[in-house]
Amino acid sequence: MARPQIEFVQCQALPWQDRPLADLRPGTQARVLSEDSETGACSLLVRYPPGWSRETDGFLNADEEFLVLDGDLTVGQHDYGYLGYGHLPAGLPRRKVATRAGAVVLTFFSAEPKLKQGTVECDRSRLVEGIDAFAVPYTGNFHPEFPPGAGRKMLFEDPDTGDQSWLLGTLGLRWADRAERHPVVEEMFLIAGEVHGNLGVMRPGAYFWRPPNIAHGPYGSLTGNIYFFRTKGGKLATEYEDPERPFAWWPDHRPVLPDELSGFAQEMPGAARPW
Repeated sequence: MARPQIEFVQCQALPWQDRPLADLRPGTQARVLSEDSETGACSLLVRYPPGWSRETDGFLNADEEFLVLDGDLTVGQHDYGYLGYGHLPAGLPRRKVATRAGAVVLTFFSAEPKLKQGTVECDRSRLVEGIDAFAVPYTGNFHPEFPPGAGRKMLFEDPDTGDQSWLLGTLGLRWADRAERHPVVEEMFLIAGEVHGNLGVMRPGAYFWRPPNIAHGPYGSLTGNIYFFRTKGGKLATEYEDPERPFAWWPDHRPVLPDELSGFAQEMPGAARPW
């Protein structure tokens, strides 16, 4: 498999490194959450130092999707603060990326990101700019069997594939009794709160990339939480089933990781460190 199951890793355990943005955005560093060995598509936590700026001509060969987790970021004509979101399709002309105070940004590229010169046709139906997640309303009732006590802030839905990105907020003292299975890739980054699941307790900064049709959960949270989710391969659909083991608070830590991440399987005790 070009991108194996990662479920789950705490991003705080991963090293900051120059790759894969050394050429595209020199002076930044990234924690590589996952990447596709065939296409170069990758999920990153990118750290921009204070005062960093980059002005370019041309376009990126890949979609870029991002959510600001700390600081400020300017992309083109739009300024993004905490939980500012954008989805910029491949081919979109790029002029400026900058930050005043510095930033930590959850970032996804649909291929190995490279700056190309000239102009190409860009599918602007897939363009989302300048979204403030605080201003996006919560919606509920997105699945008739989904346990109550949660709401979704929809950020993006691909008009061609049905791929989606959203924030999910849940109440504290909430849990489920059944496991779930989805026919699409599901990717998650935990922004706040903690999650007790079938593979351990996830803290802020927890990340997973799950291939289709893998049973997971049930989950619960004492504190409530805020997740960022993405699907790839279509719109999310859910099948509920009896779990391998019943829900329990404080489950054993037993993540599923590829060999190259086996050294980063640390459990994060108590409150997690900042990104």
